[in-house]
Amino acid sequence: MTTIYDVAALAQVSPATVSRVFNGTSVSSEKVAAVRAAAEQLKFVPNRTARTLRLQSSEVIGLIIPDIENPYFTEMARGVEDVASEAGYSVVLCNSDSALEKEATYLDIAMAEHMSGVIIATASEESKLDGILATGRPVVAVDRSTTYDIDVVTMANRAAGASATQDLIDAGYRSVAYIGGPEHIDTAAERAAGWRDALAKTDREVDPELLRFVTFRVDGGRAAMEELLALPEPPDAVVAGNNLIGVGAIQVLTEHGLTPPKVGVAVIGSLPFTTLSPTAVTVVRLPARHMGVTAARMLLERIRGDQQPARTVVLRNEVQAASAQR
Repeated sequence: MTTIYDVAALAQVSPATVSRVFNGTSVSSEKVAAVRAAAEQLKFVPNRTARTLRLQSSEVIGLIIPDIENPYFTEMARGVEDVASEAGYSVVLCNSDSALEKEATYLDIAMAEHMSGVIIATASEESKLDGILATGRPVVAVDRSTTYDIDVVTMANRAAGASATQDLIDAGYRSVAYIGGPEHIDTAAERAAGWRDALAKTDREVDPELLRFVTFRVDGGRAAMEELLALPEPPDAVVAGNNLIGVGAIQVLTEHGLTPPKVGVAVIGSLPFTTLSPTAVTVVRLPARHMGVTAARMLLERIRGDQQPARTVVLRNEVQAASAQR
């Protein structure tokens, strides 16, 4: 059986260097390339079980997200997996359904399986990370902030809400509604605050009837859009707080014969599936994959012993204005 000593001899490095390469410890790029080339030639496979027992951690990262069916989180997960795989780590994907009980179960599993660390989009502000943090394992929060002193990667949510609303105002719409996710989730609250900012900037009244907090899902967007159209004075434009809300809102507008530009639509995130032309709707794009990549890199740094103070990274968004609005 091939050993690290065989790999070290072929790569012309010490056995300790081979060990450091496969343990993820900092080694020069030249030595990493030599070791990996030798390992591939000799068909050497690191003994992961022995490493797990020795370090009391496995080369596995837990990724806990609220909705695996949402393309936004799928894209983010791809970014995490790409970085983790390149570093020799596997990713276990856990879907919490925004349920605290399920989230807690997955955190318990991460500890029981000696996972090296966890990346999490928390279910709510009541999410409890005390247990896993007490083990010394690093945790990185994504998409949503927490009350814990840990690394966070999030979006410029307030700016996204403001940009989406401002684009509709600039296009000539008079009454702009906003449909967001659950108000207790900071992502939804911040994007709604951006909607208010844009209205205030143009001296428009913030009508509470035009603000709806629902689920982050298609049915939430549908229900809220139906309610808005049933108002005595329906809005002539709407900002959807995420991609799936946008799909639901557009479905209802289409059923009522009110597709853009009859009613203006701006979506924060992306528009994963719609029969409308991509130029018919304003989209404030959120770099979900980049968020996953950034979070994974930060987690790996912590796993390797980085002790610097907790960091917060806020990613910028990009506005793709509709060409079919008024």
